[in-house]
Amino acid sequence: MFSFFDRLSAGWTAAKACLEVLRRDKKLVVFPLLSGISCLVVLASFAIPLAVARPAFLGAFLNEDADVHQTPVWFWLLLFAFYFVNYFVIYFFNSALVYCALAHFRGEDVSADDGLRAAARRLPELLAWSLVSATVGLVLKWVENANEKVGEIVAMILGGAWSVATYFVVPVLVVEGVGPMKAIQRSWKVLTKTWGESIGGHAGIGWALLPFWLLGVLAIILAVFALTKSVAVGAVLLAAALLYLLLLGLVDATLKGILLGALYLYATAGEAPEEFGTRVLKRSFTAKE
Repeated sequence: MFSFFDRLSAGWTAAKACLEVLRRDKKLVVFPLLSGISCLVVLASFAIPLAVARPAFLGAFLNEDADVHQTPVWFWLLLFAFYFVNYFVIYFFNSALVYCALAHFRGEDVSADDGLRAAARRLPELLAWSLVSATVGLVLKWVENANEKVGEIVAMILGGAWSVATYFVVPVLVVEGVGPMKAIQRSWKVLTKTWGESIGGHAGIGWALLPFWLLGVLAIILAVFALTKSVAVGAVLLAAALLYLLLLGLVDATLKGILLGALYLYATAGEAPEEFGTRVLKRSFTAKE
């Protein structure tokens, strides 16, 4: 079992390599930004009409507890539609990010528009994959709400297994352009080819950025406290803290997309990008030599 410091060290090493890629290719952060804005638009387009028409169901829609035995069928259909559109938005911009990251690793000079066009060329595959993901998401939501305690545990385990098995699906779709079932098979094959079940080490970037997230939470707490003393000062501090967390979230998502592309390239072609090296890529998963 790896210690906290092993994971922190491995994650920080990988994060520094990803940061170097981002420093050289700053356009990569555009895709998480567009994804975040689009997801907010999608959420508003579903939540606002629901809040107006059926306020009682808004809490369940926003992932709070809901009684699956009393919730009408139309609500589950609406939730499925939301999952489908939201997943599609996320996968679309992630595909553009991975495409540009892989191009960077190959030494190719591509623009953000090239990344978006590459994702658009995989539109049928992305739509099909979004449909599968929405179905799985809805099933997990139903299981979670079917039983208050056991359901949450089962949904967490199944969701974790699903995340592991589909870890490389996005780069597989971008590079190979296969269907959903083939993408899952290829993702699992790519994963087990080199690292097997050590996928959890990828969370190392999350560990590496944890101090920065805690700093943001502390800033929010201080801003709220300042609001009780001075509304003007507290509002400024709160806005600054929220902006900091937003920027940190964009960097976090970008780094993980870069690492995903680097790992896919290393696993399929045996090539370690210039900024990484074989040692860094291995440590990002295993936290050991």
